[in-house]
Amino acid sequence: MEAPHNSLAAEADEGAAPGTVTVSLAVESPEQMQALGRRIARVLRPGDLVMLTGELGAGKTTLTRGLGEGLGVRGAVTSPTFVIARVHPSLTGGPALVHVDAYRLGGGLDEMEDLDLDVSLPESVVVVEWGDGKVEELSEDRLQVLIHRAVGDTDDEWRSVTLVGIGARWAGLREDMATELPGQAARS
Repeated sequence: MEAPHNSLAAEADEGAAPGTVTVSLAVESPEQMQALGRRIARVLRPGDLVMLTGELGAGKTTLTRGLGEGLGVRGAVTSPTFVIARVHPSLTGGPALVHVDAYRLGGGLDEMEDLDLDVSLPESVVVVEWGDGKVEELSEDRLQVLIHRAVGDTDDEWRSVTLVGIGARWAGLREDMATELPGQAARS
């Protein structure tokens, strides 16, 4: 498995709202996506909300698997599509990872209330796949991860990943992510 390198293309989004930091990068394999998750985990702390957006098969669960490895949590991180949410307790004294798949949930925060994410958030890292329009009210400060992949009949593993740090908590995101993934090449 590859470890993070130092050739990441990070850039600020000049059109972003105040208090927003954007970092864009390329991921060329599932191993790099998992390595990115481990790298992001290094800056996560209890109370962080991470929202993952991307097409089916984009790599959201692979990224979350890396987050789980980086946080040192118990249990295999797999898609919680059919159980909606899984809690992975820490093995290292750090925060638990609460992994939510909101794909099948139609409503906004009202429908999410049954999951008690607002109770879990202060002492955990909460990662929500398909959470756009559903969980933003949980925290003014959040990290949105947008994953884009080639669609159609392709075996291209390349992904465009955009990290959007919203709020003061993520002001240092650009510096935190200023390294490359292993084997990463510039791509336009």
